[in-house]
Amino acid sequence: MKHYLLALSIIFLSITLCAQVKPAPDRVRGDGPHTQLIIRGVTLINGNGAPPRGPIDIVVENDVIKQVKVVGYPGVAIDQEKRPQLKAGGKELNCEGMFLLPGFVDMHGHIGGKNQGADAEYVFKLWMAHGITTVRDPSCGNGLDWVLDQKRKSDSNLITAPRIRAYTVFGQGEENGINSAQQARSWVRSNSQKGADGIKFFGAAPELMSAALDENKKLGLRSACHHAQMDVARWNVLHSAKAGLTTMEHWYGLPEALFEDRTVQDYPVDYNYQNEQHRFAEAGRLWTQAADPFSDHWNKVMDELLELDFTIDPTFNIYEASRDLHRTRRLEWHEEYTMPSLWRFFMPSKISHGSYWHFWGTEEEVDWRKNYQLWMTFINEYKNRGGRVTAGSDSGFIFQVYGFAYIRELELLREAGFHPLEVIRSATLNGAEALGMDDQIGVVEVGKLADMIIVDENPLANLKVLYGTGAIKLTDDNEIIRTGGIKYTIKDGIIYDCDELLADVRKMVKAAKEGEEYEIEQPGLGNSKQ
Repeated sequence: MKHYLLALSIIFLSITLCAQVKPAPDRVRGDGPHTQLIIRGVTLINGNGAPPRGPIDIVVENDVIKQVKVVGYPGVAIDQEKRPQLKAGGKELNCEGMFLLPGFVDMHGHIGGKNQGADAEYVFKLWMAHGITTVRDPSCGNGLDWVLDQKRKSDSNLITAPRIRAYTVFGQGEENGINSAQQARSWVRSNSQKGADGIKFFGAAPELMSAALDENKKLGLRSACHHAQMDVARWNVLHSAKAGLTTMEHWYGLPEALFEDRTVQDYPVDYNYQNEQHRFAEAGRLWTQAADPFSDHWNKVMDELLELDFTIDPTFNIYEASRDLHRTRRLEWHEEYTMPSLWRFFMPSKISHGSYWHFWGTEEEVDWRKNYQLWMTFINEYKNRGGRVTAGSDSGFIFQVYGFAYIRELELLREAGFHPLEVIRSATLNGAEALGMDDQIGVVEVGKLADMIIVDENPLANLKVLYGTGAIKLTDDNEIIRTGGIKYTIKDGIIYDCDELLADVRKMVKAAKEGEEYEIEQPGLGNSKQ
């Protein structure tokens, strides 16, 4: 039990330090909702794996999709008489030549953090500007009541924000922790009564995990788990999945389920979990200790997870600095979109979670590159065999900025071997299914909510066009331009201009920098003492 409390305190501390952040202000952005909205002439890239098709007109009434109609053929003039007709008071959006996708689902989205200097408006607008219309908050680090208040306001479109699903940390609010199976069941029932959508676990004693997951399943709620090292030796992903866990986060607990010749990770004798350079350096050597890809034990574990209809939310992006620190801290959006306080949080530190750059070197990066190869092999094959893989960002740590990090996650799914259409399915329908919301969102179909993304460029050809900074392109006359960036994010039938949302964020960052007379500088090159 003491181990559980220690693990919970270490990890939860990183999320709840100095909570809460400032809630989002009243909504001033967005056009609508309209009694009728017709989006004209798009090429539809749906979330179900179907190939693109267009031109298509999409009719929305009272925030619900009423018609998805093919209105012609590429390169042929559209017969205007055969198109859906605009009703009096309706809104028409001409998007000919553009691409339309379902709204994205971020399965791992912490709503800012005071230590990071990331208030809700900053986070929400970055998410929305990158097409994220639904977010699962896996911890409710600002407190369940705070998150539920933002959830209600988002559902009513009183604020500019994705819709929110609140997963409370197991044991949150219990001063002395959870100490018995009976107490675990009681806490789960109370969590449900308070309005939470699910639970986020970090691991616990087997009897507590079993009781809590069983009770949560009885109540029809969903769950996620980051299988922290303090308890993973006796309770890995396979134990959780069999007990009723619906989603695993990151990859902790999966290599441990794949061990053949050991029961614990090969920790050095001077290892200390409180030293995050130890923690993350050794984590980068973990997959090489697991069963070989496609071996009997590797296949056995995968088959068991598939049989349980288990969801994997890998969050590849959040560890990418571990394999290429220089690249990640030099990302081009840091200058205009990273708050000064967030940048300071990213700097090498013995205190800030995920700032483990004490003396990160070539050896650690090489280990992590191999780690990624083995990790991605499992995830890609899990998808190939019918397993559900989702997209989550875990932004706000390790040089990853809200919204931008989510698009990077899509690129890394592509690197893992996913076809671009499979990437989009992970970002849309798979996330909706994992949240139990596929009757409302995830695909563009009649009867579903009007959650959509409209892009000037084809994201299947280049996922970089989804970044708020767009993609670099050379024109036929040798001019260097920026192209892409999501044009519109439509949530609940309300049209948000993404350029406006990004401009709002740039103003926030500029004001913060001017107020502090601050310039972003690389660690060790200026006054960066922590």
